[in-house]
Amino acid sequence: MDIVRRKLAVVCLMAAAALWMPGGDALGQSSGFESNTLRTQTVAPRLPATLLEQGIQLEKEGQWAEALSHYQQAIKQFPADDNLQHRRTIARIHFDLDRRYSDRSFLQTITSTNGNSALQVYNEVLVKIQSYYVNQPQWVYLANFGLTNLEVALKEKNFQRLNMPHATSQEIAAAIQKMRNRLNQQPVRNRSDAYMIAKTVAQLMNRELGVPIQSTVYEFTSGAIASLDPYSAFMSNSQYSETMSQIEGNFVGLGVELKTHPDHLEVVNVIRGGPASQGNVKSGDQITAVDNQLVSDIGSERAADMLRGVEGSLVAITLGRPSQSPQTIRLTRRRVEIPSIDQVQMVDRENGVAYIQLTNFQKTTARDFDEALWELHGQGMRSLIVDVRSNPGGLLSAAVDVADRFVSSGIIVSTRGRNPMEDFTHRAQLANTWRVPLVVMVDENSASASEIFAAAIRDHRRGTIVGNRSYGKGSVQGIFPLNTSNGGIRLTTAKFFSPTGNPISQVGVKPDISVQYTARTNEQENLAAQEDNGLRIAIDVAQRSTTAASRPAGKSAVSER
Repeated sequence: MDIVRRKLAVVCLMAAAALWMPGGDALGQSSGFESNTLRTQTVAPRLPATLLEQGIQLEKEGQWAEALSHYQQAIKQFPADDNLQHRRTIARIHFDLDRRYSDRSFLQTITSTNGNSALQVYNEVLVKIQSYYVNQPQWVYLANFGLTNLEVALKEKNFQRLNMPHATSQEIAAAIQKMRNRLNQQPVRNRSDAYMIAKTVAQLMNRELGVPIQSTVYEFTSGAIASLDPYSAFMSNSQYSETMSQIEGNFVGLGVELKTHPDHLEVVNVIRGGPASQGNVKSGDQITAVDNQLVSDIGSERAADMLRGVEGSLVAITLGRPSQSPQTIRLTRRRVEIPSIDQVQMVDRENGVAYIQLTNFQKTTARDFDEALWELHGQGMRSLIVDVRSNPGGLLSAAVDVADRFVSSGIIVSTRGRNPMEDFTHRAQLANTWRVPLVVMVDENSASASEIFAAAIRDHRRGTIVGNRSYGKGSVQGIFPLNTSNGGIRLTTAKFFSPTGNPISQVGVKPDISVQYTARTNEQENLAAQEDNGLRIAIDVAQRSTTAASRPAGKSAVSER
């Protein structure tokens, strides 16, 4: 299993269902959606027509990942625009649908199960939503989103090919109209009503179009969870396994991070010591075929899935490089450790300024972070920069553990949910803490666990926050395996609050020192320049910080409580 980056670091969906758009603010109880966009203007700026046209063109080309990323970036500039919200909803539904029907484990579930089993899964999902979701579920909205999900699927070729290969467009349109009429006749007041809507529609689609009941029910299942917020989602067996592997910090695969394109997989990063690294795969390489099957023929999602497999098995990949002939190499899949720390170095030896870049928070993060701290301490660390820019987060407990290395006492983060079991206050517990002056770097893609860490440092006045306001993802997700099926669900169970009780959701962490970036002309060159500019400011802050001590526990780098 390998990490796939689909041109969007954080997928944020907060609009309502595409066909049944509820009125009112998307933040309210009527939708259950949580906005993650800061609204600082009283008058919404006018949306350039070309911006919407660019997204619609990506939709026409079937580039749903790119369209979703495009709308997400546009909404940061125009958060109040309803057209962008609507188009983003459409893009996410298509994006999720493409993922499901390119996923071998999901397709196996569809073909090997029956309608009754699928309905049991849907019922289990609804029970978990009712029991654990952070907000009171709005059942009519949930059912509407399931119907929208199904309507989009009915018009998609991948869905049609597997589930109703002989249905005509006229028959599909007539069945959709009957489906809508059925919803208008049947109220949705509670979980039982939502379940009956799915069951009734599934039977209708089976009778009218021959769609297997389980296929319809799984569209309702996926739509129901996706309707809740941007972070809740249904996970197939392979997606569930991938998520758990990332939490554990290891997986079986080639050790590459990928970005999907219509005709190739771009290698974004190669994990040191993994099979790809040993096979001389480089960042920037393009995987054009997997096991002699062209990515352009089988689709990028399917190709990425094919890189996964049993430990010790072989896979052939064809690499394309500029001004070189395609090269096919065979690699052995094996277990790869995912590093949560990317860089550990002294950036100013004369002044003792050390630097650690944290890329995610997982089970191994605290251990790896301790090793990095002691390594830098041995090199003369007198102040420290912790870089969590573009860190999408991870385990709450890992963020608490890292903050605990610097916060001597008090609250690190609090969580509050609808279920009292989700209410918890995490406090500093370590007997000794590092007291070197601290600088934390954040940006608009620092999210979740990154924000927990940065907020704890800020609220305890333990260090200086440098960069741009963070993403504002202030919610906690629980991972629930499904008892009635392979796979699981990711469900928002609580919201978290900084040590002083401030919410992170929609607000983020505001830096003490902002970094201003110039407009980009060449994305890659300017990105490097911008990061250097931010780091230069952070180094300057660290140099001016107190450089009092450098030894632990009774020496000067750490203090006893």
